[in-house]
Amino acid sequence: MAKLLLVDDEVNLLYSFKLLLSKKGYDIFTARDMENAVSLLQEEEFDLIIADIVLKGQNGVQILEEINNTGQHVPVVMITGQPSVENARDSLRLGAFDYLVKPVDKDTLYKIADRALEHKRLLDHKFYLEKENERMRKRLEAIFQSVQESIICVDPQMRIVQGNHAAEKLCGYNPEQHSGRLFSEVFDCGSNTCVKYLQQVLESSSTVNNVRIECPRSDKQVTVLTSSSLIDSHGNFSGAVLVNRDVSRIEQMEKNLANRRKFPNIIGDSEPMQEIYDYIEDLADTDTTVLISGETGTGKELVAEALHFNGIRASGPLIKINCSALSESILESEMFGHVRGAFTGAIKDKPGRFQMADGGTILLDEIGDLSPKIQLKLLRVLQEKMVERVGDTKAETVDVRVVAATNCNLKKKVEQGEFRDDLYYRLKVVEIPMPPLRERKEDLPLLMEHFRILFKQSLKKEIREISEDVKHVLKRYDWPGNIRELRHAIEHACVRCHTGVIEPQHLPRELTTIIQEDVGSRNKGLEPNQVIQALQRAGGNKSKAAAYLGISRPTLYRKIKELGISLDNI
Repeated sequence: MAKLLLVDDEVNLLYSFKLLLSKKGYDIFTARDMENAVSLLQEEEFDLIIADIVLKGQNGVQILEEINNTGQHVPVVMITGQPSVENARDSLRLGAFDYLVKPVDKDTLYKIADRALEHKRLLDHKFYLEKENERMRKRLEAIFQSVQESIICVDPQMRIVQGNHAAEKLCGYNPEQHSGRLFSEVFDCGSNTCVKYLQQVLESSSTVNNVRIECPRSDKQVTVLTSSSLIDSHGNFSGAVLVNRDVSRIEQMEKNLANRRKFPNIIGDSEPMQEIYDYIEDLADTDTTVLISGETGTGKELVAEALHFNGIRASGPLIKINCSALSESILESEMFGHVRGAFTGAIKDKPGRFQMADGGTILLDEIGDLSPKIQLKLLRVLQEKMVERVGDTKAETVDVRVVAATNCNLKKKVEQGEFRDDLYYRLKVVEIPMPPLRERKEDLPLLMEHFRILFKQSLKKEIREISEDVKHVLKRYDWPGNIRELRHAIEHACVRCHTGVIEPQHLPRELTTIIQEDVGSRNKGLEPNQVIQALQRAGGNKSKAAAYLGISRPTLYRKIKELGISLDNI
């Protein structure tokens, strides 16, 4: 329903106009003086104003000035019983839609009201389009400026049209000094540079992809250049765009990653893991005895494998033995071997694990559980590089690198008299302390994704992703079982997940309660303005908005509905 404001100090005329226009279904407001009219203008937005020029000694034209000051777009029809060229001129100059002379008959009133309201609808549509265009322009400008790659646009004559912030940093582009100038003048960097390929694009309307150049303007950092022609909305050639990306840092990262790929089963980029990688690289090509310490499930066995397969003994065998899984007598036979008749059941000679590891590496896992007798025999092996089988009288030389692993505090065991100090120091030539998962939580995203892909393949299930709710709370959990516990949790979730996205309900029961409490507390505190700001920041992209809020997409959809948020103006 259109809102009309009638302004006139003649009560009869005001009543007559109100009666006639109300029959057309309009919502009518009236004012008998300028003060009342101005007050209504500050409180309401009108679709049409019909005002008398003479109002108790005041000039009704002032209402046009008031409307111009407020920035409203509303047609105003001025009426007068004393027409003059001056009044008409002032009214039209200040933006009046029309100028009528009393008396105004019914048909004229209806006709002018219809025309003015149609004009208002056109104005509203025009301003809506302008507002939308401006909003879209700002959004595109924000995207353009936020792109990490350097972007410079030129016209068909190679004059610089625009560049983004990245171009300022990488290429030294200055929008105030360089806009409108020839690209070849501003960026004259010699042969085989951006100018050469940009000219090629402008001359042939072609595209140049991934050309590697040495950029003198960025301290000869290696860059990747892509250039293509620009076509406007009418299909006309309007210039070219140059995209320049500094890849020197990426190349260095790839080089570092290539070095780390020697340890494919060890996942992590955190600072504690970088120290572990350094240990492995320093020790791989040596025969130094290594003690790997750390809690259960931290990956001690993986480090032992990396030491072996990336070192000088990689072509030899890697033999493992769990020192806590066997009784003393069986463990002695397993480690050092036995001869026929050495004990009941010894029906033939059997080599021990040390002999089997000759030329390679032996991993003594859970070394802290060795009995005193086995500790003594192991000490002799380390000192003399010789093994004496159970029941034999002669020793055999073995060429074995020893790597030991333990989840207990060996030093404390030495102090308590439970572990030989001389053996402890023989084993602890170099100690690699494995960090628990709670001290390297920045590696959780990599580990979660690694296990997701692993079990997606082994279980032959389409597990596309892990929800943000799950990721967020898994980062808060302390993981007493470390990586092994995380692996089992992700496997459990993959088995139970049938939607393609791992959600809290798919995790083991001991984690589900924590997740539900955490998600509930986060969601409970979400305010409408937080959700709106996240959506605006994400440009309306709900996946990004959910990530900003630390919730899943389904949770975001639910919160939008619960909070009654309209997406029309996002």
